[in-house]
Amino acid sequence: MTKLRYIAHYSEQVQSQAQQLIDAGKLGTYLEEKYPNQHQVQSDKALYQYINDIKNQYMRKIGPLSSVSYSSKLKVLKHALGMHTTQSRVQGRKLKSHNSITVASLFKEAPPEFLRMIVVHELAHFKEHEHNKAFYQLCCHMEPEYHQMELDTRLWLHWREQ
Repeated sequence: MTKLRYIAHYSEQVQSQAQQLIDAGKLGTYLEEKYPNQHQVQSDKALYQYINDIKNQYMRKIGPLSSVSYSSKLKVLKHALGMHTTQSRVQGRKLKSHNSITVASLFKEAPPEFLRMIVVHELAHFKEHEHNKAFYQLCCHMEPEYHQMELDTRLWLHWREQ
């Protein structure tokens, strides 16, 4: 039995179903049939525009994005799938915020749904810092299929390592 480290926190039932797909050699087929396309957001500039469009649609009240980038230095297991940072500094009489999002560069090769799931997740952290009920409600507000996309993204990561 293969160690399913990307979905280790999921229920036994989900892990069992994933293991059956892997054992039958059908995980790749499942993912390719369900997500046949690769997104076209390949540069940091395009990623900035992509994230900013989603932010402006759902989260106008958070400050502007200072930087957005893909990074080959992000290690998927250590830093999850993406990273967000928020810094607030007092400059004179004003409070300036610096919001940035970094996405692991391996997601340049991902289906558009997986990139959207990561972006939604990182944007939600600007409002809800913890992974709590309010956080996941916000994720589902921005992407109704969030939970399925997260699971499939984790399965995709496992499939890539095979």
